[in-house]
Amino acid sequence: MEDIVIHPIAHMESDFLTKFGIPRQSGLVEELDSTIVFEPEYRNPDALRGLEGFSYIWIIWQFSKNLRKDWSPTVRPPRLGGNTRMGVFATRSSFRPNGLALSCVRLLGIAETEDRGTVLRVAGADLLDGTPIFDIKPYIPYSDAHPEALGGFTDSANTFLLEVKCQKSLLEVVPEEKRSALLGVLSHDPRPSYQHDPDRVYGLDFAGCNVKFTVRENTLQVERITKIQ
Repeated sequence: MEDIVIHPIAHMESDFLTKFGIPRQSGLVEELDSTIVFEPEYRNPDALRGLEGFSYIWIIWQFSKNLRKDWSPTVRPPRLGGNTRMGVFATRSSFRPNGLALSCVRLLGIAETEDRGTVLRVAGADLLDGTPIFDIKPYIPYSDAHPEALGGFTDSANTFLLEVKCQKSLLEVVPEEKRSALLGVLSHDPRPSYQHDPDRVYGLDFAGCNVKFTVRENTLQVERITKIQ
């Protein structure tokens, strides 16, 4: 079969400059506000006609920082502790043959800009800043929603939230409009699920800030927040 070449139609602008801390799935942290910016050749507002009538959209994108020439038929899902192997097509692992991903995000608005054409503001995205996007489709409730669906091994995955403790003076370093999103990200425990050292200090880059934190039992303690120079 001949190779098929596809080109990005857009890219994501988000507050995540590194992979660490990005929510494991879209929609987990609704406070996350991101922007889809179209590439110049796709900045035609007619291509978005009618999209304003939908509250959620699907985006097809690429794990651009995890591309590999080879692939493995099995992977170790982090939510299973990193020790149990599952088939790559039974997971959402970033280590895939084509490195493609699918996310459902809430459409906050469609805005016109002077220098970037029409952009989409979305909530709950799980994408790194600069991630290439290959397609956008509307979420259609009558066909896309399946409340009775089985979740396989994810049904037994731990989904509890951490209690986040952060001094007010530290949180004030973060832009005010980004604070609730940061707390949401931290509550979902950014650590790899196999790391449980209560004395280890972790670092998360978010919204132009570096956040240092520790986790002891079910409590995440923010130790320090500094502006990234």
